Amino acid sequence: MKIILIGYMGSGKSSVGKALATYLSVKFLDLDAAICAEENKTIPEIFSTNGEIYFRRKEAEVLKKLLEREESYVLSLGGGTPCYGKNMQLIKDTASVTSIYLKTGLLQLKERLIVEKDSRPLIQDLKTPEVLEDYIRKHLFERTFYYNQSDLTVLIDGKSVEEVVHTVLENLD
Repeated sequence: MKIILIGYMGSGKSSVGKALATYLSVKFLDLDAAICAEENKTIPEIFSTNGEIYFRRKEAEVLKKLLEREESYVLSLGGGTPCYGKNMQLIKDTASVTSIYLKTGLLQLKERLIVEKDSRPLIQDLKTPEVLEDYIRKHLFERTFYYNQSDLTVLIDGKSVEEVVHTVLENLD
């Protein structure tokens, strides 16, 4: 069993993923952490030294390696991962994978991301809350097509990590 968590940055994929993995007694994997380990650089360093296109290629390569593993795990993807190349199709075509979209509303995402801005290379230069909100709105519009291809969608606004994990467990086959 492989559970892949999908959603916009700040949607809680890492927090929910860690809790879900603990509950299921499986490994928790984070795609960004796996990329950092392979590159021996942080995500901001990869973006600044190699650029986003290089990062997206590396992301697809590491995703493929992780999906080929035999073990059970919960994997948290980056917010853009399903939207680039053939990543979403690869996820859908991999046996024993359940993809879960952690659907988060615009205002909740803005509240979370405004305090995390400096550690996120794609939004660190956005100057005002209004510009950040417009940026998120545009991305959600573009990415929802990919996110909605997930096997399961869980609405997470106003829910605790434990409530989201419970909802996921109730809906797993």
